[in-house]
Amino acid sequence: MRWVNATLLIGVVVVTLYPFFNIVARSFSAEKYIVSGQVNLWPKGFNLTTYQIVMSDPVFWINYRNTVVYTVVATAISMVVTTCYAYVLSKPHLRGRKVLIGVAVFTMFFSGGLIPQYVLISNLGLTNTIWSIVLPNAISVFNLLVMKTFFEGLPRELEEAAAIDGMNTYGILAKIVLPLSKAVLATMVLFYAVSFWNSWFPAFLYLDKIEMFPVTIYLRNLIAGATGAESAGANPDVHSEIMQVASNIQAVTIILTILPILMIYPFVQRFFVSGVMLGAVKG
Repeated sequence: MRWVNATLLIGVVVVTLYPFFNIVARSFSAEKYIVSGQVNLWPKGFNLTTYQIVMSDPVFWINYRNTVVYTVVATAISMVVTTCYAYVLSKPHLRGRKVLIGVAVFTMFFSGGLIPQYVLISNLGLTNTIWSIVLPNAISVFNLLVMKTFFEGLPRELEEAAAIDGMNTYGILAKIVLPLSKAVLATMVLFYAVSFWNSWFPAFLYLDKIEMFPVTIYLRNLIAGATGAESAGANPDVHSEIMQVASNIQAVTIILTILPILMIYPFVQRFFVSGVMLGAVKG
């Protein structure tokens, strides 16, 4: 039986890692080998042309910095709002608790739509500001419910003892609840950070200035421009760099986008696993 489990696990690992290594190989390969489908797990015609084109552009680094700022600010706001909301919902004695839960769950199934949301952001004067990126999606209802369930599983006796000693609600949350919730907090930070890091559509809607774009918009525009040049039959002698980008730009953009997350994930992985499991004990 153990060899069956080992075989299945090895199969899962291969299926999971093969696409990633293939993308890495393609990002370092020449366009002719990519087009002919000769690239598998090892680069062919090794070159760094596309990386050089992308990373030599000052706008790329400006947009990359924007992504880091947007992700950090948005994640911080989301964690504060989600934690406070989830802690409130975890209290059975709270008046109007079911209404607050219903309001949150309602937004999972219904929304005002794209046009009303755009009109709202515009009327609030948030367009071309960082707030149009970090505020509209500050709360993920899924993350909210996971944190609520986790808080409900904490021993009430600890909070009651702290209250008897004279500690107020904010003190209990800061000094009792949060130190016991490192696992779920790390999980939520990872969820929010990955979501905001990969987000591009809000910026596409609400930002018009190139210097404010996140790197996802920059790379999207690069892909669109390179693909358009290739489709139009650009002269390889004149547009060789563009043709190179058109061949493996998707692989390069994937690597550049996921690299920071890959560097952070090993440090929070153990919290991620325990946080999800603990937050899913109760329904």
